[in-house]
This record gives sequence, structure tokens and C-alpha cells, in this order.
Amino acid sequence: MRRRALIFGGAATLGCFAAIWPAPARTQQQQTWRVGVLIPGFLTGPTGDLVEVFRQELHSLGYIEGKNLHIDRRAAEGNNERLPVLANELVALGPDVIVAVATPAIAAAQRATSSIAIVMTPAIDPIGSGFVKSFSHPGGNITGLANMYGDSITKIFDVLQSILPNAKKIAVLMSSNPTHPGQVVVSRDAAKVLDLSIVPIMAATPADLDRAFRDITNERCDAVFVLADSIRPSIVAFAAAARIPDIYQISEFVEAGGLASYGPRLSAMWKRSAQYVVRIFKGVAPAELPVEQPTKFELVINLKTAKALGLDLPPTLLARADEVIE
Repeated sequence: MRRRALIFGGAATLGCFAAIWPAPARTQQQQTWRVGVLIPGFLTGPTGDLVEVFRQELHSLGYIEGKNLHIDRRAAEGNNERLPVLANELVALGPDVIVAVATPAIAAAQRATSSIAIVMTPAIDPIGSGFVKSFSHPGGNITGLANMYGDSITKIFDVLQSILPNAKKIAVLMSSNPTHPGQVVVSRDAAKVLDLSIVPIMAATPADLDRAFRDITNERCDAVFVLADSIRPSIVAFAAAARIPDIYQISEFVEAGGLASYGPRLSAMWKRSAQYVVRIFKGVAPAELPVEQPTKFELVINLKTAKALGLDLPPTLLARADEVIE
């Protein structure tokens, strides 16, 4: 049951800009536009579904794959060290826009080109990562969406305590994403306020998850908080096998069987990303397209998973949820 929709806000709406991207790869009268999509994760599963959301939004805006649109897709399958090679492959194909998903892919695309427009879908800290000069005036060839995941961490620990009032130790699952060490610091501060301790657990690639969940079990953690990253669907299965409550910043994990999530909807971000791409097709400069931030965050709870874990969730928490999966 959905209760609230995700809304994005920026310094101004996308339709308000007259600035023109000075050197589009082809004219607006061209027959076919080319988009490169660079993903740290997988093209199947939840991320594949999100790419389809993106494609369908472009279709609704008049850009149809196989007719006047070509989409080149590249996925690192959880191995971020592959991203620079994949980014260079996309650049060599001469796209009009590159859609880069999450900080590792955005950084790889930024290193690969300073002339092709890049749309962040999304980034945790666009300014701190050096992608844009400011949200209102990005100033270069990169624009798009910020997810503000760091701002949601305190709320996530509040949700965790509501679900597990007697918890004392929380695992924080990381990858090689360069934003994760900073997110661990924020997590530690949020946990300390609630008299919780955290145990950072590194799983740089999907191949490391088996060992990571053994470490979580050996540390006797009461729950695992998975930092926002490319979607690694196997995390849900590992958490279920370990019978450990799992909480995320991305709702697609909960739809796949995870316990709970709190954060902005990725599907809304992908739709908005398609709208950025179309504005760039029409000649608007990415340097002058403001970076948008979510203004609504959603609490999603999987009641079936809670029952499988033997958890009796407070009615007040369920009442606060934007979606309850039963």
C-alpha cells in the first residue's frame, strides 16, 4: 500500500532553461540519438527493471529504441575495477549522453570524457565527489540527480531500533564504493546516539558476500544495514540464509525479500533521468541544468519477511510505512 509519491526538487525546473549545450554530437533533426548507460551492478534483476523504467519514460517522451533512439548498456556486475574500461567503450561509440549509475560509474565516466554530457542516476555527494561545482550551476558536462542517502542514515537507525529494540550491534555492509567510508562515519555517529555499536563489513565484490555474511554471523550482529550502492540481489538471499534482519536505503531490496528500507524511490530517479536526457537532446547545456535532490523518502516494510524472522513489528511503525509488502 503506497501512501506518498516521491517528489524531486531543484533550484529550478528542467523546463526553465534557455542555455544551449554548445556542441551536441548531432543536430536536433537527426534520425537516431545514442545513449550510453553505465552500471556498476547487473543488467538483470532490479537494475534491469530500472533500465526498463528509463527506456519506457524515453518512449513516452517520443524517443523509441529501434526508431530514433539507440541505447548501449554496459554493466560491471559488481566489479568496480571494470568501470573505466566500460566507460571508455561507451565513449568510443560516440553517444550524445552517458547515464552513469552511482558514484563509481559517474567517476569512471568523468575520467573518460569531458565533452559528452553525463547524467548522474544518482550520486550520493556530487559536490564532494568533484562531479559538479554546485547544485544550481553544475558548471561542466555532468548534471543529474543526488540521492541524499547520507541524510537518511539517522532515520534508518531509528527504524532499526523500532524493529529491534533490544539490538546492540549492527553490521554495516560496504563495497568498494568510495563514498562508503564516509557513510560508515555517519552510521557510527547515528548508532552512538541510540547506544548501538556498528561493525563495518567489507564485501568489495559480489564474490565476497559469502565471507562477509560469515563475518556478520561470527560477530553476532543483531542486524545488517546495507549501504546504498549498485544493487546486488544476492544480499537478500545471504541475509535470509543467515536469518539476520536486513535494512536498506533502496526499496528494490525489500521488494526482493529484504526486511525494510528507507530512502527515495529509484524508479522515480530513473524516470527523472530520462527527462534530463531529453532536455540535453534538445540542446540544453548540462552545465546549466540544476542537480535535483529528493524531498520525499519512503519507508518500505516486508511483513512476510518480518514474520519469517519471527519479528512482531510495532503497529505504530507499520502505520508510518509508505508501503507494506504482505
